[in-house]
Amino acid sequence: MTPRTPATTPVTGTPDVAPAGVAFAADQARLAPRRRRVRLTVVAAATLSMTLASCSSSDDGKPASSSGSSASSKASGSAGASAPADGNRAQADTGLPTQAELDAATGDVSKLTTKQLAGQVIVGYYQGTSPQAAADAVRRNGLGGVIIMGDNVPSNPTAESAGLPAVTKAVQGAVKESGRSWPAVIGIDQEGGPVTRITSGVTPLPGAMAYGAADDAALATQLAKDEGRELRSLGVTMNFAPDADVTVGPSDPTIGVRSPSSDPQRVARAVNAQVAGYQQAGIVPVIKHFPGHGSVTTDTHVDYAVQAQSVEQLMKRDWVPFASASKAGVPAIMTAHIVVKDVDPIVPSTLSPKVLTGQLRDKLGFKGLIVTDGMNMGAIVKKFDRGGAAAVSALEAGADVVLMPADASASVSAIEKAVASGELTRQRLIESAARIVATTRHQHVSAPDASVRGSHDDDARRLAKASITQLGGRCGRDLVGSRVRVEGGTAEHRATLTKELKARGVDVGLQGTRVNLLEGGVYNAGESSAGGGAEATSPGTSGAIKAGNSGVQIALDTPYPLALRGSDTVGLAAYGSTQPTFAALADVLTGKAKAGGTLPVAVGKDGVGSSACR
Repeated sequence: MTPRTPATTPVTGTPDVAPAGVAFAADQARLAPRRRRVRLTVVAAATLSMTLASCSSSDDGKPASSSGSSASSKASGSAGASAPADGNRAQADTGLPTQAELDAATGDVSKLTTKQLAGQVIVGYYQGTSPQAAADAVRRNGLGGVIIMGDNVPSNPTAESAGLPAVTKAVQGAVKESGRSWPAVIGIDQEGGPVTRITSGVTPLPGAMAYGAADDAALATQLAKDEGRELRSLGVTMNFAPDADVTVGPSDPTIGVRSPSSDPQRVARAVNAQVAGYQQAGIVPVIKHFPGHGSVTTDTHVDYAVQAQSVEQLMKRDWVPFASASKAGVPAIMTAHIVVKDVDPIVPSTLSPKVLTGQLRDKLGFKGLIVTDGMNMGAIVKKFDRGGAAAVSALEAGADVVLMPADASASVSAIEKAVASGELTRQRLIESAARIVATTRHQHVSAPDASVRGSHDDDARRLAKASITQLGGRCGRDLVGSRVRVEGGTAEHRATLTKELKARGVDVGLQGTRVNLLEGGVYNAGESSAGGGAEATSPGTSGAIKAGNSGVQIALDTPYPLALRGSDTVGLAAYGSTQPTFAALADVLTGKAKAGGTLPVAVGKDGVGSSACR
């Protein structure tokens, strides 16, 4: 299902002001001399010694007052028109907010002080796992919401008293107490695979490359809807997923299995399908990382990367999924801290009006929320963020949500001072705050009860069977004998596969067909950040592992190590290491199921689309 575009065409500007493009052009012309001075000053700032990260029950998020929400519902010509005044719908509206919803949100946020507006456009990080810490982070700076990182997830995330529902309820309460009549942004990087913040109590999903291998839009939509409903039951409102990066293959060190494919069209299909599913569940999906992180070799968690391709080349490859999703009405896109040399060779895209406004909005026609990648990442804090200056620059560039700044208080102060001095207009803040409010209201629905959590293993197994890709051997036949020797991988993964094989009558021991698990190619991005928050959670070693000859070799992450298998060795690409994945692998190994996927990337002499079963 493709997200519908509302009958009333949404706009990027706010009512009673010039259109966004005109307003931005005027602001940029006026601010250009100041921006050059700030860049020179900030670049000279001392380098911070930090390694960095992030792009990374019932819900108490009902508005405190029905005024703004009901006005939006009554005026809207979309499905939201029939929504109750408290926004507590059971069915989400897909697509972008309508003009009427934007008008209502603009009227509401215009009542905020400049300092309150500055806090509203920031989604920050908090330390620890307690509800109080999360709520205090919102209260301290009037934040629009929080991002949940791996180290914010309690050991028992489904427990009502101490788990995530208590945290998300506290955050919604803090926003409500401040008099804001709209839901908080409670975001998370729950991509599946190596970037999975909640690792227990929910249905485990593989990396995005599994969606590219399955290339099944209906299945991708169903899985995203499943995952979205589980996240909503925990109180999450926004997921920083799916990944829309087009990988270049083994030379891509940061994205890897997080990308659906090296084929832009496969990526676009997977992304649009997942966007539809998330929206059906009432989650705001944020596709990432524009202008594309799959074809640069520098990790922006550590420093900014430089994209040397021309705009013409990017339009044919990296920007295809973003252009397609924009046309389909995707509600939000995350930026990457990448310098596009052909557009703005001075600053990363997150801070560049030429990239965010000139290319993403004007050229690609994107009308939704622009969300920055983590502003605590090395690409930003090392050179561009003295005293919160990067938050101001991102807003000037056209970003709407400043995500995870290294110092939220300094960022709020810098934004407030920039408006007071005329360096940033108050109208620019109102525009972004209105987009945030209209988008969260548009998608906000009643949270399902806890029974949905972890209840979609059948769909997860369907994805695994549809994505596992066989190279060599005879399709649909037993790939192992009655005895199997499982080698390689981690002890946990060997044990899981052993259990699944034994359940199918296979004798697993020291003799028999060799099955070698390959753990190479896991996510290698930075593991910590200026503001806190662990990044990668996947097990295994980094980089490719040389694969020797054996009966069957199984790549549990990216499939590239299978290029080294012997001619008489069968290769299976799994794109993940979840329990449903191992169950599907056992079915394929014992001939109970065919491997349904095709290669989403080239693996040695096997090109995109290759499979022994096609």
